[in-house]
Amino acid sequence: SIGPLGARIEPLGAITYEEAKAYFREQAEALVEAGVDLLILETFSDVSEIRLAVEAAREVAGPELVIVAQVTVDDFGRMADGSTVETFTRVLDESPADVIGLNCSVGPKVMLDTIQQMMQYSRKPMSAMPNAGHPVRVEGRNLYLGSPEYLSQYARRFLWAGVRIVGGCCGTTPEHIRQMANEVRSLRPRLKPTEVVVEEPAIKERALEKIPIEKRSSLGAKLAAGRFVAFVEILPPRGVDASREIEGARMCARAGIDCINVPDGPRASARMSAQVMCWLIQQQAGIEAVLHFCCRDRNILGIQSELLGAHVLGIRNLICITGDPPRMGTYPYATGVFDVDSIGLVRIVNNLNQGLDLGGNPMGSQTAFVIGVGANPGALNLDEEIRRFEAKVSNGAEYVVTQPVFDIGLLETFLRRIEPFRIPVIAGIWPLTSYRNAEFMVNELRVPVPQEFMERMRRAESGEKARQEGVAIARQLVERIKPMVQGVQLSAPFGRYDMALQVAEAIGDRSPTRSAS
Repeated sequence: SIGPLGARIEPLGAITYEEAKAYFREQAEALVEAGVDLLILETFSDVSEIRLAVEAAREVAGPELVIVAQVTVDDFGRMADGSTVETFTRVLDESPADVIGLNCSVGPKVMLDTIQQMMQYSRKPMSAMPNAGHPVRVEGRNLYLGSPEYLSQYARRFLWAGVRIVGGCCGTTPEHIRQMANEVRSLRPRLKPTEVVVEEPAIKERALEKIPIEKRSSLGAKLAAGRFVAFVEILPPRGVDASREIEGARMCARAGIDCINVPDGPRASARMSAQVMCWLIQQQAGIEAVLHFCCRDRNILGIQSELLGAHVLGIRNLICITGDPPRMGTYPYATGVFDVDSIGLVRIVNNLNQGLDLGGNPMGSQTAFVIGVGANPGALNLDEEIRRFEAKVSNGAEYVVTQPVFDIGLLETFLRRIEPFRIPVIAGIWPLTSYRNAEFMVNELRVPVPQEFMERMRRAESGEKARQEGVAIARQLVERIKPMVQGVQLSAPFGRYDMALQVAEAIGDRSPTRSAS
């Protein structure tokens, strides 16, 4: 048999479709070469993954070898990715599998109920291989209490319902299988008459039309109009007192800054919730916030839950990021979740904007997020950075904020490479505070800083003059890159909001000079 990879496939994970298919082909080739009579693909919880696995297996096995494709469901008949019975059955029905069905996951009762629903959407032969009931935890062990007699009764019921292959999964023993075989030996499976609905509703018929970006937020309206925008980044506090940060946001609002950008646990640090910080800023400082939302600390259930909550709180602007690994922070032994990366997160948010949950199922209402992402023009592997950026755009990204830019040439190259899938670009600008700060950028954050700027910071005679020089460099960068991009994100290093606002003075006129990208 062949099971799932145990890692998510793009766009929800880092494994590409081509890589995943190669892994499945490799397994199928070994089994076919060994002379198996059939291939069973089992215990899949992601409908996209089993579709890919069946395709790979069929390519290897050819048209003659029987392929059985089985998924696993919860107590409500849904797969872990949220796919409903109708959704996953139609996918399996259209796949090149000969037999489709269920295994593992639940006891025989729920499996029988789900199989009977599946028969409404497919006439392919079906298989059922349930666990021996639900497991019970006893002294650290999972015990399955479904008796051989109980499973044998359900084996008969499966066949009466029209199932063609019956068996067992977790908790079943040789005695379970023996009694099931005895029970069904005298029976012949029959096909239960079913009415098959051929037409599959397209996902667009179930999705809601996205709210136009200009109606989702003030930032969305400015981006749509081609207006040059300015963000200032404000980190949440390490404690519970956010008064200094709120006052900094008020300073920015008075200075005409468009949004406050709030990082989510930057460099794997433990800080006040970025979502709460955004809400406080919008409530108390009167300026729109942009919420960084990272994948490190939440599984996909938590991601969807918190995004819905953010919408209810009035947060409309996001930057979807993967997040720094915990080992970079002050608690290196903390667990990083990373159920998805930033590409998968963009897809989740884009679904929510269409009123669909992670599995593509209608929710009855929709979110109205403006979806931003991050990018690094100075990435060591620019080809991979561009590939991931294109994937973010194809999954719904609507603007991008770059890492700090010091090397104009790298930014120009990046912009040229993304031209076929260009979205509004907000360039990151970091006012250097000292020569040591510049060294940190180069050696620890791997942000390229031209030697000219390094030398200017090195020559600064005092801390105050170094900060002045850092502002001067940042203002020079803003003036040079303004014609290339649609905005800047100004960092306030070490909480020095005055430095960010001094740099902002170099922006000048922000009127639209071109159509929005």
